[in-house]
Amino acid sequence: MTDYAVINPATGETLASFDTFTDAQIEEAVAAADEAHREWSRSSTVAERAALLRRAAELHRERREALADVFVREMGKPREAALGEVDFAADIADYYADQAEAIMADQPIAILGDGTAIIRRSSLGPLVGIMPWNFPAYQIVRFAAPNLIVGNTILLKPAPQCPESSTALEAIYHDAGFPKGAYQNVLATNDQIATMIADPRVQGVSLTGSERAGAAVAEIAGRHLKKVALELGGSDPFILLSTDDLDATVQAGVDARLDNNGQACNGAKRFIIVDGLYDSFVEKFTAAMASVEATDPTLDDTVLGPVASETAAENLQKQIDQAVEQGATLLTGGTRDGAFFAPTVLADVTPEMNVYREELFGPAAVVYRVADEAAAVALANDTSFGLGSYVFTTDAEQAERVADKIEAGMVYVNLVLADSPELPFGGVKRSGTSRELGHLAADEFVNRKLIRIG
Repeated sequence: MTDYAVINPATGETLASFDTFTDAQIEEAVAAADEAHREWSRSSTVAERAALLRRAAELHRERREALADVFVREMGKPREAALGEVDFAADIADYYADQAEAIMADQPIAILGDGTAIIRRSSLGPLVGIMPWNFPAYQIVRFAAPNLIVGNTILLKPAPQCPESSTALEAIYHDAGFPKGAYQNVLATNDQIATMIADPRVQGVSLTGSERAGAAVAEIAGRHLKKVALELGGSDPFILLSTDDLDATVQAGVDARLDNNGQACNGAKRFIIVDGLYDSFVEKFTAAMASVEATDPTLDDTVLGPVASETAAENLQKQIDQAVEQGATLLTGGTRDGAFFAPTVLADVTPEMNVYREELFGPAAVVYRVADEAAAVALANDTSFGLGSYVFTTDAEQAERVADKIEAGMVYVNLVLADSPELPFGGVKRSGTSRELGHLAADEFVNRKLIRIG
């Protein structure tokens, strides 16, 4: 049975196939993860684990060209973006290596009595990580790195279209010196994942993916009283209230929408523009989007490649066509050639339309005109998602005020594409339940043990 395959979205060609694990292989992987936790995790020091992770960062950089080529083949990421992703993954691994001692340090508590009290962090055990296809290295390292520092062991299920990159990344952790069982790929079926989550040796599960997948995994985890961390979809608002450089703001909007071929959970998707700037912004934004051509992702100057599969392009096409049928105005784009989708801008979208509530996962944006700040915040919050958000204003007090009112896990003011290893990533509402990156990520799957001494 072969469910894992590399299908180049630019050509539709199947380049490699990988066999799904047997039940015996799954059992062997869980047993190895459990043994590694009982032995290596409990005997190794924080400094030793940090040294291994630092070596993994070095190997990311040493193998960056080959890794980037794999990402391009698997999901159509433009090659320069793929190289940047490898570098970012290495930076994240370095960050947790550098921060390991601080993350694991005892936390004193000021007590209301005699004696002392501290919080001491320790590992939980084997964790299942269910990863998406859109960031084959970045998504993995932001889950694996903090948990390896803590001492948890990793059972990583890659997306079905990313078996080659996940195999290459598994080799990095092995070659860095992590022992058998500390980090393993599991090319598992959904039923096998359910069995793993139920296994008493497995202590938690982290999923990055769709709402439907998150709900299914959370249901299984809840039934077995397992900790679950979810990072799901987003329909992030890009709010423009004022600017002293409209051209730069337009370019920021284009960059935030087309990043990763429009397939970033926290990409700007709903552009909410105050009335006085709406016409000029939309004119420039539409022209800028229309000027970008979806083309060969292997070329060094490619900005926009194909979406991840022809099926994904078909689904996006259905959403755009339905929006137009329901009364939306198509300002540019809305067409595709196989998995290559033209940058698209929709206007005149109303709450009665399906697209008003949906996430557009591809190079498609919706623009909205609002009267003022209050209307912008109300529209930004009128969604079931709450991942990221972007606010552009020249008024510092307004920026603070709007940021405080937005219902999202992240607010970026006057900048986009500013993710960094030390900054927590995650959302609220139907966008998820957890935080990745920063120190908060290392607290998702950890025993925060109280030690009270009289």
